[in-house]
Amino acid sequence: MNDHSVEIYDIIRPAISTAGVYYFTTDSGINYEVRFGRRQDNILHATIVFGVTNDEFDGEEYSLTNRGETYRVMNTIVAVVKMFMQQHPKMVTYEFTGLAKDDEPEDKLTSRINLYKRYLPLIFENDWKFDYSRGNTIVINRIK
Repeated sequence: MNDHSVEIYDIIRPAISTAGVYYFTTDSGINYEVRFGRRQDNILHATIVFGVTNDEFDGEEYSLTNRGETYRVMNTIVAVVKMFMQQHPKMVTYEFTGLAKDDEPEDKLTSRINLYKRYLPLIFENDWKFDYSRGNTIVINRIK
């Protein structure tokens, strides 16, 4: 089960809040980026992507590593999303996509999306509704 009491890593915030890119480094030296992309057709809809930026992961930039740091990494991502939400209180939609790993079929829920589902209630509380009907994409909408 998740240990939500685990500390978070130090977060490097963007110099300009609208930039929407945050960074942190784990104790094992893995560099993570959390990026908020605004939709062109709706600036109040953000797609959230995050993962490793170290060169050693050879282009698989939006991956999570298995170095025993998962809880602390995910708790840090929760903190980053909450920071972004505080800076952007008018946002109405957020979206996460769990890309399939090489050994996972595209037509089934990925291990990443299952991991995200466990942490989303820590970010989005009563005023939000989760839409799990889009396969490996979860859309979270503010309840009006």
